[in-house]
Amino acid sequence: MQNIAISPIFCTQWLLALMDNAAMNRNCALGLIMMTLLLQVVAAWGADTDALEVSYFSDKQRGWFWYEVQPEPMLKRNPELPKPLPSLPVIATESSAKQKLPDEPEPLSSAWLRKNMETYLNKAIDDPNHENVAAFYYLQRVMMDKAERFTNTARYVVMSDPQLDETVRRPVATYAANEANHQASITADQALKDIAGLAGILFFFRSDCPYCHVQAPILSMLEKAYGFKIYPVSLDGQAMPNGLFGNFRLDHGQAALLGVEQTPALFLMKPPRQIVPISQGALSLEELTSRILLAAKESGWLEGSRYLTIQGIRSTPMLLPTAGSINSATAQDPLALIQALQQSATMGTTP
Repeated sequence: MQNIAISPIFCTQWLLALMDNAAMNRNCALGLIMMTLLLQVVAAWGADTDALEVSYFSDKQRGWFWYEVQPEPMLKRNPELPKPLPSLPVIATESSAKQKLPDEPEPLSSAWLRKNMETYLNKAIDDPNHENVAAFYYLQRVMMDKAERFTNTARYVVMSDPQLDETVRRPVATYAANEANHQASITADQALKDIAGLAGILFFFRSDCPYCHVQAPILSMLEKAYGFKIYPVSLDGQAMPNGLFGNFRLDHGQAALLGVEQTPALFLMKPPRQIVPISQGALSLEELTSRILLAAKESGWLEGSRYLTIQGIRSTPMLLPTAGSINSATAQDPLALIQALQQSATMGTTP
């Protein structure tokens, strides 16, 4: 229910009217006294209300209304809960820092240098003061000294172990390299003659193929030099214009069976049924003989040690450990790893 406030101005005017009537009627004196007391009560009560804090003269724009509507009391809001304080960052101690960086390489180790050299270089380029540039070059000096120390040790280790010394397999000195090449040529010629006694060359050609025309003289030289038997097969049933290999045979599906797509196509054929591909394209005499030797070696017609001699390489045991012969524990121990590899080289066979 709304509160109604009695205007003091109205009470004052009413009191003055009663006083005028009191002069004519003394019986109203008691009423005057009662109204005076009422006015005091009203004034005292109005002093406690927020609506009558301002006097009429300072708030006369509200007019001569004898009552006013009091505003509804404001509802109290629930107090807001305090916001939680942000969590403080955890300060890493020395022990925790070591636990979080287990993979950090040791300073100035090769891993550390690989990781940080570029950083020091960029810092020196962006801010080329004396300290930054000198720090980069000092680190570069460390790397060069480490490399020199490794090189010296590596040379000594290699020259002390014939299994690691490449000069044992292939000489570096000019006179020794020339002798190795001479021995390789003699061995290759003899090996080709031996292969020619076992296998012949299957030659697929076309009469309109210009590459077949230039390949035919090379095959004729191979036949005369090493004794290879050439078996020509015409895919179009016609002879070549140069008259070479006129005693050809017709193709009756052999080319498709062997997957011939281009001519000239050459195959190493060993009776009764062994056929090894050499090329589908023209080859020089040197490349042709090299492929014949490799095909014979892969087919088991030529010994591996003999093939190495043809390559100008001395036959030595090879490091070819079998799968599972070296476990992880052995691989972690340098001395045990060396011994296991040496044992596999001794027990292994040359290709």
